[in-house]
Amino acid sequence: MNAESTETVTPDTTLTVTTPSDREITLTRVFDAPRRLVFEAWTRTEHVPHWYGCASMKMLVCEIDLRPGGAWRYVLSQPEGGEFGMHGVYREVAAPDRLVYTEVFEAFPDHEALVTMILEEQDGKTKMTATSLYESVEVRDAVIASGMESGAAESLNRLAERVETMK
Repeated sequence: MNAESTETVTPDTTLTVTTPSDREITLTRVFDAPRRLVFEAWTRTEHVPHWYGCASMKMLVCEIDLRPGGAWRYVLSQPEGGEFGMHGVYREVAAPDRLVYTEVFEAFPDHEALVTMILEEQDGKTKMTATSLYESVEVRDAVIASGMESGAAESLNRLAERVETMK
């Protein structure tokens, strides 16, 4: 794939997924809430288990040490059995505007992504732009092929619901 962006809008039209380069995936979504609430829901252990992952999953572990150099880890159970984990390290925490962190899907521990999330507020709504940078086009394409779009859309819809309860 060349450096031109391709775009996919998920069926619910709330999430836009683009590939701005051959190693990146960008998720963009607008939340009807101030960015401080979106940031809080994204980074606090009392909120993350309510929205992260698909509704059919249960979060078993939610650890967040929100500071540069601090680690995070989530473990989810799948309805058909089994568990999967994700973890990383925060590189930059600039509440409520920006969060930069690594992300490792524990089933593939040698493939670390760098995620940059930017929250921009306008008229009480927050535009989230989260760009994941992968080590190669092959890893990025494997993530796309995994069905991440539908999972991300469901998870971010659940985040929107959670933020509504926080208003």
